[in-house]
Amino acid sequence: MVQKCAHASAVSDVSPSARGCEECLKIGSPWVHLRLCRTCGHVGCCDDSPNRHATKHFQDTGHPIIEGYDPPEGWGWCYLDEKFVKLDHKTPQAGPIKRWV
Repeated sequence: MVQKCAHASAVSDVSPSARGCEECLKIGSPWVHLRLCRTCGHVGCCDDSPNRHATKHFQDTGHPIIEGYDPPEGWGWCYLDEKFVKLDHKTPQAGPIKRWV
């Protein structure tokens, strides 16, 4: 269920930092799904991925809201409130994204 979030003011229009999980691309690791930080544009992998880079980004920065990004899904998640949040629009992908089979 989508709810109001106390951290909605942290949501910005952002440019994605990479065409895949930024850290996984550097180390050659696969991911399951991608998450986009709606504060700064960092692209990280989801918690079902081996490295959980989106959550690590939140832990390092405190940026609270991510968007389901691969494919752009239009939903958000607030780490602080632990709630799904409604986003005004989907962030378009910056180009083709590598697929792991």
